[in-house]
Amino acid sequence: MTIPPEENFEELFEEYLRKDEVREGEITRGRVIRIGKEHVVVDIDYKSEGQIPLEEFRGPDGSMVVSEGDEIDVFVEAIEDDEGIVELSKDKADKLKVWDQISDACERDELVEGTITARVKGGLTVDIGVKAFLPGSQVDLRPVRNLDKYIGQEYQFKVIKFNKRRGNIVLSRRALLEKERAALKTETLNTLEVGKSVRGIVKNITEYGCFVDLGGLDGLLHITDMSWGRINHPSEMFEVGDEVEVRVLKFDPHAERVSLGLKQISDDPWNHAEERYSVDDRVKGKVVSLTDYGAFIELEEGVEGLIHISEMSWTKRVKHPSKVVSLGDIIEAVILDIDAKQKRISLGMKQTETNPWTTLKERYPVGTVVCAKIRNITNFGIFLGIEEGIDGLVHISDLSWSQKVRHPQEVFKKGDEVEAVVLNIDVEKERFSLGIKQLRDDPWQHAEERYPIGAVVEGNVTKILDFGAIVQLEEDLEGLIHISELSRDKVETVDKILAEDQTVRAKVINLIPEERKIGLSIRRMEEGEDSEQYAEYQRAQKARESTRLGDLLKERIDLGAIKTEEE
Repeated sequence: MTIPPEENFEELFEEYLRKDEVREGEITRGRVIRIGKEHVVVDIDYKSEGQIPLEEFRGPDGSMVVSEGDEIDVFVEAIEDDEGIVELSKDKADKLKVWDQISDACERDELVEGTITARVKGGLTVDIGVKAFLPGSQVDLRPVRNLDKYIGQEYQFKVIKFNKRRGNIVLSRRALLEKERAALKTETLNTLEVGKSVRGIVKNITEYGCFVDLGGLDGLLHITDMSWGRINHPSEMFEVGDEVEVRVLKFDPHAERVSLGLKQISDDPWNHAEERYSVDDRVKGKVVSLTDYGAFIELEEGVEGLIHISEMSWTKRVKHPSKVVSLGDIIEAVILDIDAKQKRISLGMKQTETNPWTTLKERYPVGTVVCAKIRNITNFGIFLGIEEGIDGLVHISDLSWSQKVRHPQEVFKKGDEVEAVVLNIDVEKERFSLGIKQLRDDPWQHAEERYPIGAVVEGNVTKILDFGAIVQLEEDLEGLIHISELSRDKVETVDKILAEDQTVRAKVINLIPEERKIGLSIRRMEEGEDSEQYAEYQRAQKARESTRLGDLLKERIDLGAIKTEEE
């Protein structure tokens, strides 16, 4: 029996100790001694080398990431002493080391770094060396609608749940942000003051304004404080993520409320409006708003003027400003009035053109006869279309000298072409007065000559009244026969004596031209006729008596002559 040297005993003893150190399910250190076609052989100071599948050493691009001689940590998966095979894994060793690192980070309340790799139900998957879960509610301080935008991003996370046995890791980015935000808020609260200009990031946009992150503390930039000009929605000026410089308008450190302003950084343009604009100036501007009563024109940012609907056209009847201008139009106008204190400028569009009413008197002098179509009929008169946008009014009192027209529709209809005479043109009030009855003379001017008191006239009954009858003597001239003047006998009702359209004769008993009244009487006419007949009878009787007396005288003369001859 050969006794081995002393140093051989030491080597064998160390080898025995190392054999006990290598155990299944643990990580050990090894050295790459050979790279084969399918496996990498690793010496772990065991009686047999271990082997690891070649795929565990390929990088993302397929290249080998290990060389012979490299020392690496490996995980002992199985030891089969009978066959002398030791199965190892580099991947499992790496993962176990990561788990240990994460476990240590949890114990020390440290952060871990990772890359968001994919979206899964309820959140995102994060690669921190091992797969971890990031709930959607823990991605940011506010709920995130589009989680896909975070894929591929690298962040730091706080481990909020760790279970190595189940392989479960839950992360939070929100917890980290809240901690940072709390630190920033304290610093911001200590530096904020009213009137100070600060920079911030637009965090959220609503219909009424923007929330700006000032550093751990949000301030509200209301839509009315964004611009001196008109803004319909904050999104016209800002997008989430924009960096803005704003001024602190109000600050309540106890309630942690901050009101911000952007327009306050620049001067109010109305402060110098009266220096830049004057009455009668011609200006250009953009139509920024339309209402029922007019259009608002932006002359410059923050300065608007109103064109009232009545100032849009000299002749057109504008029902709504949209019939003349549209949003976004660039138009020219004239300044009619300016009040910088009230921030009001009155504008006129029609003043940029010649007022056709100023030359109307030249084209249509008083007394001119015009022929035009009826455009409209009202209870107080008819409107005739003189020119485009210019109508003349024939008042109901100027339709007829008799003034018996109760409503113009009784005589006229829309579209009729009629003649009228120009009575008056009021340029300031834009009124064109016409008359139809003035086309002929007033029949009452010569009524006394044609209808003297006592004259017997003839006319048609046009209306039966309770107290008498109206008789038309000629066009636009009527007379009244009172019920008491119908007959010498008592008359109970007029219609028992007269009927409409009946032709009658009567005597003029009363005439007041200035009141346009003629009083007629059938009774007095008949009484007069009776008197005349009696007078005629008497005249006839006298004539007959004179004739008989003459005859008697003649007879006497003749008898005397006969007697003389006989003698």
